[in-house]
Order: sequence, then C-alpha cells, then structure tokens
Amino acid sequence: MPSESSPQPASGSPPQSRSPSPSPRDTLTLRALVSTKDAGVIIGKAGKNVADLREQTGVKAGVTKVIPGVHERVLTVTGPVEGVAKAYTLIISQLVAASPSSPVTSSPSTTHTSIRLLISHNLMGTIIGRNGLKIKAIQDGSGARMVASKDMLPQSTERIVEVQGAPEAIGRAIEEIGKCLLEDWERGLGTVLFHPGTGDDRSGSRRGYTTSTYNNSRRPNGDGRRGTSPGSPAQPHSPLANQPAANLRTQNISIPSDMVGCIIGRSGTKITEIRRLSGSKISIAKAPHDDTGERMFTIIGTPEANEKALFLLYNQLESEKERRVGREQQQSELQD
Repeated sequence: MPSESSPQPASGSPPQSRSPSPSPRDTLTLRALVSTKDAGVIIGKAGKNVADLREQTGVKAGVTKVIPGVHERVLTVTGPVEGVAKAYTLIISQLVAASPSSPVTSSPSTTHTSIRLLISHNLMGTIIGRNGLKIKAIQDGSGARMVASKDMLPQSTERIVEVQGAPEAIGRAIEEIGKCLLEDWERGLGTVLFHPGTGDDRSGSRRGYTTSTYNNSRRPNGDGRRGTSPGSPAQPHSPLANQPAANLRTQNISIPSDMVGCIIGRSGTKITEIRRLSGSKISIAKAPHDDTGERMFTIIGTPEANEKALFLLYNQLESEKERRVGREQQQSELQD
C-alpha cells in the first residue's frame, strides 16, 4: 500500500506511524511481518542478500531494526507491482532454501510456505471483494491460499493477510493483491502502521480490536474526498475551517452497533474529546449501513489528524473490549 514510510535499511531505526501519501499509481509499498531469524536471512551477511535483491528486481527493500525481546520485524518492499511480487518470490524462495525444515515441505517441486502481509484495515474490503469474490479469484488464479485476519494488530490499523503456497504461487497472489491496493490506494490514507512489540506491555499478547465484516471502507457517496455520513451534528469550532480542501482526506470505518456507545460516551464526552485531540471531524451514521449491524464512522481531516483520530478510536475500542473480557472473567469466577 502506498505510504510515506520509506523502506527501512537493516541498520536503521523503526519507521514511525505515518499516513500513506498519494504516491504514483505505479509504485507499491508492501509490508510483511517476518521473524528475526528470517530477517537475518533476508538481509544476508553485511547486507549482501538485500543488496542483490534490490539489484535483481529494481525495488527498494529493507527490514526494521531488532528490538530487544521482540522476535518479529517488518520487511518493507517498494517499487512497481511486478517488481514487488518478484522480490517477494525471491525472498520466500531464499527463506525456504535457508531453512527447508521450517516451512511445510514435501519436496522441492511442492514446497509449501507462507508470508504474512500487513494490510490496512480500510483496504481489506478491496482485497476481499463483494461476497468474497475478489479473494476467491486471486486464490484461483494464483494457486495460493489467503487467510485474512479479523484482528487489527496492537496500536495500529493494520491487519494480517497470510498468503500460503509455493513461492511462485505466493508471488502471483502478491501481484494481484498489489494491483488491488494501487487501484484503491486512497482508502489506505491515514493508516496507523504496526510496529512489533507495541502494546504488549499492557496485557501480554494483546491484540487489536476485532471487526466482524470486511466491507469497512465503502464511501457513502463514492467520493473519497467529500463523503460524509448522516447522523451526528456538525462539529463546532472545527479546525478544518482553516484547512485548504486539498489537504483534507476522508476515511470511513465500520463499528459494531453495540460498541458505538463506548466511543460516544456519556452525553457525547468521549467522541467530543477524540475530535478535540485529533482535530478531525467525526460523524456517525444513525443506523447500520447493512445487515451486519455495523454503523459507519466518517473521519474528515488532514492525514495526520485522521491518523490521530483512528489511533484514539481504536484505543477506546480496545479498552472497552478488555473491560468486557475482565467483567466476563469476574462473573465466571463468581459462578465457580
């Protein structure tokens, strides 16, 4: 997905959470979650492997720095769709060759492995398609299997799509996924990027908030810059009045109806605070937008403001989810 976050060299510091920017439509940035061991193979001795990869495919590629106690790192590959797909194919083949016992392998011709791609929550609908038709077409055409997680990763708005199969099949699937992401790149604006280790200090293996549907990025009027959702009153004294229209972006996310109240708060105190802290305008549909029972939140603001709004919204959802889990455990203990 196009992003302002540039590929990170092996020795660099981890990228910051930043909003994807309008990149040329022929340039794709695709991130994946890899183990620290696999990251070492990708980089190679003195960076030789990643340098060879760049030369062979013409992409920019890098892996985030090691974080003590964290066993995962983020691989970032940027370039034309075909180059990115080729780079991932070479990387996966390299990982299989370096550790043949690690993936599920029966013979060289039927090697089966996987890669965990990081995909913006708001772009999942683009990959899944209506009634799952798009993901089925990608799987049928590539020979790979795709498993889309419903969990957003901690402190981020990214989710994992695991692509499974032979390296060549995974490469074909990644090329099709990349085309989908570029065709609809505006929906990824404001993505809060995942950093391994984030949020784990609060509740062990803490996970992100779970949504129940993939069609979470539709725009009420089909226009990514001007769409609004009916339902909530206009935001008073909005800082948007001082922003040129060209600087504003619109993002839509779906929230289950039973969680909307925890975001609004008593007499609207929580949503008012999120609006104030982020500087974004946030409107909430009065009724569910389809039969899933989810309600549409429309966020309008600068990419930076929208990123902050999403971060605050998801934090609120995670806190509520943890509160409910704690309450259920308490009730269970009382019954026992």
